[in-house]
Amino acid sequence: MASFSSRDGQEDQVLVEEKSFVRALILNRPKQLNALSYDMCWMGFFCYIGRQFAVSLLRLFKLITGVAFCEMIARLLELFLVYEKDSNVKLVILKGKGRAFCAGGDVATVVRDINNGNWKSGEIFFRKEFTLNYLMATYSRPQVSILNGIVMGGGAGCSIHGSFRVATENSVFAMPETALGLFPDIGASYFLSRLPGHFGEYLDLTGARLDGAEMLACGLATHFVPSAKLPSLEAALYAVDSRDQAIISAIIREYSELPILKEQSAYHRLDVINRCFSRRTVEDILSALEREATNKVDDWILASIQSLKKASPTSLKISLRSIREGRLQGVGQCLVREYRMVCHVMRGQVSKDFVEGCRALLLDKDKNPKWEPPRLELVTDKMVESYFSKVDDEDWEDLKLPPRSNLPASAFAKL
Repeated sequence: MASFSSRDGQEDQVLVEEKSFVRALILNRPKQLNALSYDMCWMGFFCYIGRQFAVSLLRLFKLITGVAFCEMIARLLELFLVYEKDSNVKLVILKGKGRAFCAGGDVATVVRDINNGNWKSGEIFFRKEFTLNYLMATYSRPQVSILNGIVMGGGAGCSIHGSFRVATENSVFAMPETALGLFPDIGASYFLSRLPGHFGEYLDLTGARLDGAEMLACGLATHFVPSAKLPSLEAALYAVDSRDQAIISAIIREYSELPILKEQSAYHRLDVINRCFSRRTVEDILSALEREATNKVDDWILASIQSLKKASPTSLKISLRSIREGRLQGVGQCLVREYRMVCHVMRGQVSKDFVEGCRALLLDKDKNPKWEPPRLELVTDKMVESYFSKVDDEDWEDLKLPPRSNLPASAFAKL
């Protein structure tokens, strides 16, 4: 087995292991819980000189130095594109070093740039990230993501779209964006809307955490393998000489177990979730939960109510509309819509809750965000609608996803 990195060490954020027909990519920012990085200093410069000139400059830099401009998202995108064209690569494995698979995108850095008057550097960040998500969702090779730790936000985007998601007893999944003044993006309106009943709306709005057993039960994970068996599983996968998903699934199944859901698991409350989170508006959902709380003493219901009341009212409303639209859209349509939404969030013309949420939870860490508007009833339909429209900026354009062809049936179905 060989391991490679760039000559100047930049590409160490993604380690590469090669074995026969298999490539294993290891996210390697363990101190940052493998948060997806993007060099904001360079992106600010690229915004200044213009997108097309920046692309030409990057190509020239690689031609002269032999080294690609590198950070985690761009490196993953580059590798996935290269492997798809390489007939010798039949399986891609993705995992994280340390106690996290990936805790999400490095949004704190995006917010610092917004505060410096440059929201468009964040535009490049999300454009690259969403393109990577689309490539993974429509990939012609099987992808096995080993989720032995924290899987949040952008980490879900790098794994849930792939063919196989292996959870363990160490897995922790969440989409906590509404607490940050953002919304579940990275194609979450596609995959969350396809979970049983209205479990996706519950995860989408509350940011609730799931363990590995719950991930398997609701379909976010395809397999559950105890962490002690992962070395044996990986050794078996390294011997794969096939793109056949049935063969790979059978190999993973040899090491899989069926875990028991904890008694307090939210998945046991799917009937309550369906009654409440199927409501038309966030206000109706909250009222339904409060009625449930008067009829039955349940800490889970109270925790759900508290999560909704602590979240950004604007984020809650745009998140609910997003997941409802996602039920009727393909993954590409979801990503294009979410890209519009995230650009509006970063511009902050309707609400600056994203900057405030990151300040309160990630930067100052006082955990006391001052949302504006502060209450659900003050977030009008017109305000919500604006997040789904094109951005009124002469340099802005909709997300253009790469054309895909010769897709396997599993990928074609997502379109």
